[in-house]
Amino acid sequence: MSGAAEQRSLPVTSSETVRAELKARREIALIDVREEDPFAQQHPLFAAQLALSRLELDAPWRLPRRDVPVVVMDDGEGLAEPAARRLMALGYTSVSLLDGGLDGWKRSGGEIFRDVNVPSKAFGELVEGVRHTPSLSADEVKALLDAQADVVVLDARRYDEYRTMSIPTGISVPGAELALRVRALAPDPVTRVIVNCAGRTRSIIGTQSLVNFGIPNPVAALRNGTIGWTLAGHALDRGQLRRFSDASSGAAVPGASTGVGTLPDAATLANARAKAQRLADRAGARRLSAEAWNQLDQPGRTVYRYDVRTPDEYAVGHLPGFGSAEGGQLVQETDVNAPVRGARIVLVDGPSVDGVPSDGVRAPMTAHWLAQMGWDVAWLSDVPAELYTDRSAWPPAAPAPEARSITPTELAAALSRGEVELINLATSAQHVARHIGGAWWVLRSQLAAALAIVHAQGDGAPRPIVLTCNDGKAARQALPEVAALSGRPVLLLDGGNAAWVAAGLPTRSGEHKLASPRIDRYRRPYEGTDAPREAMQAYLDWEFGLVAQLARDATHGFAVLRAE
Repeated sequence: MSGAAEQRSLPVTSSETVRAELKARREIALIDVREEDPFAQQHPLFAAQLALSRLELDAPWRLPRRDVPVVVMDDGEGLAEPAARRLMALGYTSVSLLDGGLDGWKRSGGEIFRDVNVPSKAFGELVEGVRHTPSLSADEVKALLDAQADVVVLDARRYDEYRTMSIPTGISVPGAELALRVRALAPDPVTRVIVNCAGRTRSIIGTQSLVNFGIPNPVAALRNGTIGWTLAGHALDRGQLRRFSDASSGAAVPGASTGVGTLPDAATLANARAKAQRLADRAGARRLSAEAWNQLDQPGRTVYRYDVRTPDEYAVGHLPGFGSAEGGQLVQETDVNAPVRGARIVLVDGPSVDGVPSDGVRAPMTAHWLAQMGWDVAWLSDVPAELYTDRSAWPPAAPAPEARSITPTELAAALSRGEVELINLATSAQHVARHIGGAWWVLRSQLAAALAIVHAQGDGAPRPIVLTCNDGKAARQALPEVAALSGRPVLLLDGGNAAWVAAGLPTRSGEHKLASPRIDRYRRPYEGTDAPREAMQAYLDWEFGLVAQLARDATHGFAVLRAE
């Protein structure tokens, strides 16, 4: 069969069919296989970015059912066809191409969105519009802090984001922890509670969580988060260590704890559990016993299983088969954690010890949001502690091809003699931050073009190629492709760049030897500490327009829970 005939053999799915499936809430995964930056510039609402570069690593856990309908798209870069064939090689049996790719979606009248995690961000804007979520401006919050008013600032982002930049006095309380921990952090009902994130979504959802939960305290979002704070001319803190686990346990705030903190007293916890579970019931989430949850497995249904506790708690022990996704981040990143729209999601939080529940707040609170986002969601209650036996890491390791390896010491000697060519398949940010001297940075989705650049810069000698990345996993997956394209022997650096560093060998930093464009990462206007003011304001303006876009798109299925 000719190459052209081979390409034509792949089935296609129309944009109209995709939208019909989304509206009917039937399972479908619309997968955009471009790198993150071009994806973020324009894509359909429910397109999930799954880069061709990482298919082997990420598809098994993000698309757990091998016969789920998968529609693959790009924007004419020639990535969709090889990605579809790679998915088929991984065992996926219902793979097709989006007819005409992104351009076909546009021509059919499909709405185009930008940025990342857009379903969740659009949902957050809808929640604020429907519920009129209370908020305060940056100037109003600054005045309260300057006056040393009775106020507590709770940062709903991941701890690493909080560490990068935070509102002065702010405490890290990732979203799902808010309802569980707020009483310990603001025990006096007159204390004003301010919830912030970097922009808008997690501030809105976190604040509305506490409103829905019915805390007696006055509560408000910091309007526009750290972006709004910066645009108002106020200084952010850097590198803070305040965590809910420190504050709620009475630990000294300056010394960051890695523990999970204390839970509220029994009466407070019982009240919190009842409130959270009632919210989940009102939103339409199902409550399941530990014995019944696996009955949800059935042919033709994708089931995502997530533990919504902190990563620290998850690492201590979790239910077998459950991945790690902090509740607030799960709501924020549904496109990452559950790219099969129409799938079923099962959540769990803390175990029951000696028949006494130790949590039962975080899972139903998360479930009540996911149900409003149109998901078929259930949560487990009263799961015995003895079932939390698994300590494996998440995401799980993907099957890996065989590889000849080379140790860091052997590689150092080979490089000094000019005997090998070194290619780094880490992210571009990782390469710039630290890489082995002499390594070329290569983006796997542009491998052929990058290898041509690498070879053109050499002296023509067909040296063996050594592949590396930070942990060696992505490099191992790319090895057969590099061997086929280069025609050279290909080896794997044993343990990747991490092993090189552990061996005490020298590294360098900077944009050296870039054989591919740095499009693997979209620079979010709300991350870091040096985003241009114009970009931050443009981002806010874009968020304000999301509700109108939702209405034009008409595939979302969101239903915001009204006040009682």
